[in-house]
Amino acid sequence: MSQATDPSIAGAQKTRRPRVMPDVVRALARDIFAGRYPSGSLLPRESDLGDAYGVSRTVIREALKVLAAKGLVSSRPRIGTTVCDPDNWNIIDPQVLEWHAPHLLDDRLFDAILETRRAIEPLVAELAASRATLQEIADLELAWQGMADAANDVEQFSRSDIAFHQILYAASHNPVFRQIGGLIDAALKFVLETTATTSNDQRSEAIKAHRAMVEALRMRDAAAARQAASDILDLAARDLAAAKSINTGKTG
Repeated sequence: MSQATDPSIAGAQKTRRPRVMPDVVRALARDIFAGRYPSGSLLPRESDLGDAYGVSRTVIREALKVLAAKGLVSSRPRIGTTVCDPDNWNIIDPQVLEWHAPHLLDDRLFDAILETRRAIEPLVAELAASRATLQEIADLELAWQGMADAANDVEQFSRSDIAFHQILYAASHNPVFRQIGGLIDAALKFVLETTATTSNDQRSEAIKAHRAMVEALRMRDAAAARQAASDILDLAARDLAAAKSINTGKTG
């Protein structure tokens, strides 16, 4: 039986493909983000990219389709595949954020995320104060407890903080805010990783502010919920500024 018709080989190819594709897409995306392929430039031919990444032209072609759907590249007949301007990238897409190395994220993106949260979260909190179910309030308190119990475990603290915001956005019972919250949560993960150097005292302040949110929802106090959201965002802005200062010192 030839290799082309050997079912065991065909089966192996099918099991390899799901692992190969994400790896190639991620590698191409990270090379774009790192400036190996600058915006406005033409990517190498599919055959050359295949050689560079050790895969077939078919895999490269499929990977480029994924990147095109995310706004990173654009393909045109007789011209080739061009790297798009960063303004066209779907920068808050969870996959796009995952492909970024945290240290390559532009400070402007962090600022934009914070601005978006400032515009949305106080209203989300206000709505949640009147709409959250008892179970959602209990889940919010559980996420807060995870933050409080984290001590020096930054990973647990960040994981609980992200869960807290997921629950808060869902508790607004606004489907648009819920979806926006899902995108912000992906970005928030990277912000929290960037600000992971915050001190225990700073995390204690965050725990106190998040506790105030839980109590505001428990008391159905919309004004207090809005204030708690503003306090949380003020702390986030402070931590982000501190992280930028540290990163600037490392690269200066």
